[in-house]
Amino acid sequence: MEEGEYESVLCVKPEVHVYRIPPRATNRGYRAAEWQLDQPSWSGRLRITAKGQVAYIKLEDRTSGELFAQAPVDQFPGTAVESVTDSSRYFVIRIEDGNGRRAFIGIGFGDRGDAFDFNVALQDHFKWVKQQCEFAKQAQNPDQGPKLDLGFKEGQTIKLNIALASWPLRENTGPIQWTGGAAILSFTWRKLTFNERQLCAR
Repeated sequence: MEEGEYESVLCVKPEVHVYRIPPRATNRGYRAAEWQLDQPSWSGRLRITAKGQVAYIKLEDRTSGELFAQAPVDQFPGTAVESVTDSSRYFVIRIEDGNGRRAFIGIGFGDRGDAFDFNVALQDHFKWVKQQCEFAKQAQNPDQGPKLDLGFKEGQTIKLNIALASWPLRENTGPIQWTGGAAILSFTWRKLTFNERQLCAR
């Protein structure tokens, strides 16, 4: 992450609750029903920001804005953010202290709409990251991009109507038919009238 990168705000929610969670004993996923939901260990504001390709879930004091905990997210879905199996309002996030220490905590929203916005903000950010990676690959390898095929397919036909004159007695009006790279000429001849011959002579 470069120092000059701009930090953008993806989502702000005024109220989120934090829960201590028991160790996951199996691979079946986390369940919010096991968290003592009536006794959150902390409550405050949640902000999601992005700097480059990495998103940051920040838990902050509502009044002072002091940072309580932060969870860097470099992939979504992934181990940094997981949904619980029994509710759409609760998630498990992996927080880091900047010194290499990590811990998993539970977070929850009182409103389903807030949980939906939280989810969508992360989804939209990583869709953008994927697009940027694809654009970068195309810029590095322009010859590997999709090419425009202007060739004729087998059985494809085009027709051109032309008019040809054969001085002094005849002219041709007829279609040229071109199929699969082979040109087929069809001519219809007629005699020029006296007035047409005089016009051509001029």
